[in-house]
Amino acid sequence: MTTNKTTRTEKDSMGPMEVPADALYGASTMRAVLNFPISDLRFSRQFIRALGLIKKAAAEVNADLGLLDPRLAGAAAQAGQQVADGSYDEQFVVDIFQTGSGTSTNMNANEVIATIATEILGGDRGSKLVHPNDHVNTGQSSNDVIPTAIHVAALIGLKEELIPALEGLREALAAKSREYWPIIKTGRTHLQDATPVRLGQEFLGFAGQMERGLKRMAHAQEELSEVALGGTAVGTGVNCHPEFAARVCEKVSSATGVSIRETENHFQAQNAIDAIVEASSSIRTVALSLYKIANDITWMGTGPRAGIGELILPEVQPGSSIMPGKINPVIPEALLQVIAHVVGNDTTIVMCAQRSFFELNTMLPVAAHELLESITLLASATSNFTTQCVTGLEATSHGPSMVEKGLMLGTALAPVIGYDKAAGLAKEAAKSGRTIREVALEQTELTETELDVILKPEKMTEPGLGGGPSGG
Repeated sequence: MTTNKTTRTEKDSMGPMEVPADALYGASTMRAVLNFPISDLRFSRQFIRALGLIKKAAAEVNADLGLLDPRLAGAAAQAGQQVADGSYDEQFVVDIFQTGSGTSTNMNANEVIATIATEILGGDRGSKLVHPNDHVNTGQSSNDVIPTAIHVAALIGLKEELIPALEGLREALAAKSREYWPIIKTGRTHLQDATPVRLGQEFLGFAGQMERGLKRMAHAQEELSEVALGGTAVGTGVNCHPEFAARVCEKVSSATGVSIRETENHFQAQNAIDAIVEASSSIRTVALSLYKIANDITWMGTGPRAGIGELILPEVQPGSSIMPGKINPVIPEALLQVIAHVVGNDTTIVMCAQRSFFELNTMLPVAAHELLESITLLASATSNFTTQCVTGLEATSHGPSMVEKGLMLGTALAPVIGYDKAAGLAKEAAKSGRTIREVALEQTELTETELDVILKPEKMTEPGLGGGPSGG
């Protein structure tokens, strides 16, 4: 219906409400817009996609179960798919900081889908030929739909964004490990010199962190695969067909390629967000692994002349507005800032979990926003770190050149001359500025040939007893 008015009158259970004439949402959404003028934060594309797919599947299942007229259900399913595809994201106007159950966003979706479906069937906007509650929301409550949408959206994000990013970084780190395997440098513990280590071994450690991070993401996927749908208001499943949730889960799984299943205990699924907390903590652990990797690479790249200088990081932009020629490790720094944000998001989710009272958690929108933002940001920053930093790293000769000067080469002498005497040699070398080899030639009966064998750095990078006992 064409109108010159800037608004139209919609009604809900609380009465009439003026809504923008071109809006697809109705009175309930408009009330939420007016009630929560708090921020510019809105639900993400991934969340709206998940919500649209759930509504589409719900319409199809309700028709199959004989609970919804097939004609109305077909239109609602078509509208749900269009929402999932992103055709109407601008119609999702409710602030993240809203009712703690996410009811306003569930109704936002119900109203938008109902309006689209009504117009598909030739009805006038606002006529509610397809009704947001009676038709689109059949067998559902905000209290089970919103937690389910969070899980589905997070699963999609893990599958399509974060896991591929981590796999890409793991492969790049493993490739660098192979490339750098011949390079022997001084190891460091407590930020002090330690026994020799291969640069490739350090990168093998980094790659190993990502391998285990991928296992943690698989654990997060398992946690999130159990969904609340079917519990309706408080977990009892009132007004919901017993087969509804399982059938919807099957359809959503097929449409997304992620696996979800109806929980066996609806009460825990709705009165707490334990799975979200667990998934977020796994993501936080991966983020902190990335923090260690980015930190180490940044430290090894310090210099180029007055720092450690064992790596050269790719030069991607000028580093200073006052110092010509200065290059900074900006790509790792961007990742480190994202990680700080992700850790903050995890802390927010912990706070959200504490608002689980009786039959419902009442901080679902914020928990959803933080979890999905963490997935997307960490995926993007990790991919950027891989392509713009790790793949372009270059090793210098500085690390190997310092090995012979390292005082911890004395560790290899301990099984031959004893720990105390080896420690004395190290102290003398440090005091005099000479090498362990030079002091050992002077103060022991070992020959240069024997020292060549004992102080061979390669032997000290391998497991075995040849290096003798040492302090940590």
